[in-house]
Amino acid sequence: MQDYAAAIGNDGTGLRADVRKLGDLLGESLVRQEGQDLLELVEAVRKAVKDGGGDELLSTLSIDQSVQLVRAFSTYFNLANVAEQVHRARVLADARAQGGSWMAKAVDKIAAAQSAKLAGHEFSTEDVTRWINELMVRPVFTAHPTEAARRSLLNKLGRVAKLLDEPSTPAQRTQLAEIIDVLWQTDELRVGRPEPLDEAMNALYYLDDLFKLTIPEVLSDFKNEIKRLGVDLPLDARPLSFGSWIGGDRDGNPNITASVTESAMLLQVGHAIRVTIAAMDELRQMLSVSTRITGVNKALLDSVEEDLKHIPEFEERFKRLNVQEPYRLKATAIVHRLGFTRNRHASGGAHVAHRDYNSTAELLADLALMRDSLLENRGELMATGLLERTMRTVSAFGLTHATLDVREHSDAHHHTLAFALGDSYKSKNHQERFAVLASELASSKNLDFGKCDERAQKTLDTFNAIFEIVKRFGPESIETYIVSMTKGSDDLLAAVVLAKQTGLVNLSANTAVIGFAPLLETVAELRASGEILETLLSDPGYRKIVELRGNLQEIMLGYSDSNKDAGIATSQWEIHRAQRKLRDVAIKHGVKLRLFHGRGGSVGRGGGPTYDALVALPWGSIDGQIKMTEQGEVISDKYALASLARENIELMLAASLEATVLNRAPRQSQESLDKWNSCMELISENSFTRYRSLIDHPDLPAYFYASTPVEQLGEMMLGSRPSRRPDAAGGLDSLRAIPWVFGWTQSRQIVPGWFGVGSGLKAAREAGKSDVIQEMLANWHFFHTFISNVEMTLAKTDLEMAKRYVQALVPKELHHFLDVIAEEFKLTCEEILKVTKKDSLLGDQPILARTLQVRDAYLAPLHLLQVNLLERVRDHDGEVDPMLQRALLLTINGVAAGLRNTG
Repeated sequence: MQDYAAAIGNDGTGLRADVRKLGDLLGESLVRQEGQDLLELVEAVRKAVKDGGGDELLSTLSIDQSVQLVRAFSTYFNLANVAEQVHRARVLADARAQGGSWMAKAVDKIAAAQSAKLAGHEFSTEDVTRWINELMVRPVFTAHPTEAARRSLLNKLGRVAKLLDEPSTPAQRTQLAEIIDVLWQTDELRVGRPEPLDEAMNALYYLDDLFKLTIPEVLSDFKNEIKRLGVDLPLDARPLSFGSWIGGDRDGNPNITASVTESAMLLQVGHAIRVTIAAMDELRQMLSVSTRITGVNKALLDSVEEDLKHIPEFEERFKRLNVQEPYRLKATAIVHRLGFTRNRHASGGAHVAHRDYNSTAELLADLALMRDSLLENRGELMATGLLERTMRTVSAFGLTHATLDVREHSDAHHHTLAFALGDSYKSKNHQERFAVLASELASSKNLDFGKCDERAQKTLDTFNAIFEIVKRFGPESIETYIVSMTKGSDDLLAAVVLAKQTGLVNLSANTAVIGFAPLLETVAELRASGEILETLLSDPGYRKIVELRGNLQEIMLGYSDSNKDAGIATSQWEIHRAQRKLRDVAIKHGVKLRLFHGRGGSVGRGGGPTYDALVALPWGSIDGQIKMTEQGEVISDKYALASLARENIELMLAASLEATVLNRAPRQSQESLDKWNSCMELISENSFTRYRSLIDHPDLPAYFYASTPVEQLGEMMLGSRPSRRPDAAGGLDSLRAIPWVFGWTQSRQIVPGWFGVGSGLKAAREAGKSDVIQEMLANWHFFHTFISNVEMTLAKTDLEMAKRYVQALVPKELHHFLDVIAEEFKLTCEEILKVTKKDSLLGDQPILARTLQVRDAYLAPLHLLQVNLLERVRDHDGEVDPMLQRALLLTINGVAAGLRNTG
């Protein structure tokens, strides 16, 4: 298994050596665990497939041999992926050591623009200070993963990564061999579907590490870098925070109930307090400052005296040993109060002043007392060092670890309201419903829901739960209620009226405990975005809610469903246009816009390089406020190693800073924009027509299900949410966007990532727009990023392999679909190369292109095994052999590992 290592080349960073070492160790493990025959079989299959065959050999394998082969290739990919992660971490560390961090580059650009006084960049230090103080960047962890790997495997792979960073010694090699043996003996497949709280625990694993290992350094670097702009970051600034959907996203997930949401928040709080106590223990060890040597201010001494009065549990030993060390006494008191806070939440008890913390602000106030005293008594370095890093980290996470978003489908609210407003409410159109709801919002009376059904009661229970959670855990526990499938302004207002019933909204009392965000998903909704927001902000009642929420309106943009609906070109273009419309409406009404980007990991679901995506957004759309989903299929890749987690958080923060400061006005003339808009509209229209010609074909569902393993995804126990919408019609409409992309990817067709783009570009070129397209590529961030992402997806598409799926699995009368896909693929490759003026895809990235090519050589056996096993499963009459099903599911895991987003 050394072709992959050889292909990497010797770049001096140890990647080649690491891959070779792990490959050798895996081979040794296979022999130890299963015998020499397995290793020889692995090599025989790899060679046969490489030589263009393999079908005959694969057809002779027993089910047990198939399982062993799949596991061998999958384990190799998992180990190679870890080696690449470690390599990336080393490269990043070298770049940072030379001043090449993302944050440093962003600040360099801002400083250069500031000194040059470039057109559109006339701003003062006071302007930059204000913008930075208002910065709020929030990654949001979601609970609908296509992360196929179990936590048990990820933990062990993380240990492999740590060992690879240690010196190469016999002891290191022995420990690596031990882990690889355990990996082989660990089941890759879940034995049951994870429940929502299992998913919550998975996200908390990453949040805990971010708190301990990543965020203190990121925020410290951020503070130090912006000093070069003349900006001192106030301690009460919160440029970075974290969010979660886990336990709150109930759209289409019957497993999310009010009690699950409450339990998810309790879990988060428990973890937040645990890591905060650990941070306090570190402070306690560090701050051994003695009053026999230096002074301490009265406020801190009074505070410690008050703590001792209210905490009789305070250990006598600490009082005796630390009697002249007030900072240690204060840190110990904070640890006690944090423990009492955790106990209070666990028991559902009431807050007791001076014993537990009622909010993160109270905790930060205690830490500020310590900081102020240090600053007054020659402790500046300690105050602005570990203590300040701890304060900024606590501020980022709060005592809830993450802010929980709650999401529900718009139909659920209308269904519930019909019990109070009568059956006639259901038949009203959007405008009529909005008028009714606006009147109800303005009324001082609550609605009577009488006897509602179970579904409606569940919706009402959700709002009651939100009220209780915010009351119990504080305003940072839940900030936003998201309404998916918002087709009109009434869809959002329906949720507001229901929130009014529980006291979450009370206009007469000037209360708005939470905010409300529409989720715009389909092309029709994106096109109506400006009108939807205009109607909402023009209503006095809703406008008052926005005012009570700090004149901030959040809007969520859905990338996955718009792509499934219209294809990548139209999806990306309509999302871009929607942001412009929303920005203009928000400016008109004096409202700050916070856009929440529902991006996936794959390009087909809105993914791609984060920095490029953020700087490519329309001017003014990031006004210091942005949220972005972190999806399951990339979370482990982004956050498994502390160094990579730091890179991803830093680049998100740096790009948001750059966009906030440097992208506040048009970067092009209106004449250029008009020309580009017209060209992009032409590309989009023709791409959409081509895409829909494929999607609308009545036989496409049959082809899709036959040519992909998508029907097996439900057996993989990937997440708690069903892969199909329960209330939708059959066929493709009922299939969620995640399995839609995942299925096409497994069979290497990857239709969502590129189909239709070639037709769009060709139409624009034939209309005489070639020069305009070149202008767009050179000068328009949006278009350049779009083309780059499509090129990457084309490079990962393999229609020769897709042909093997089709020939073996698809009825002959449906083979014409692959011909259509191949025709558009060829056209899209040709048009992309004409635009980029390259000889081959990724022609300017030879190492990446070679890496993908060699990965394909190792992926091919897995694909062919998958085809072979799919044939066997589908040929079975009645119940499928569990071992056969297991082998098939393992191929899905393996292909997912092999197709990781190496770009």
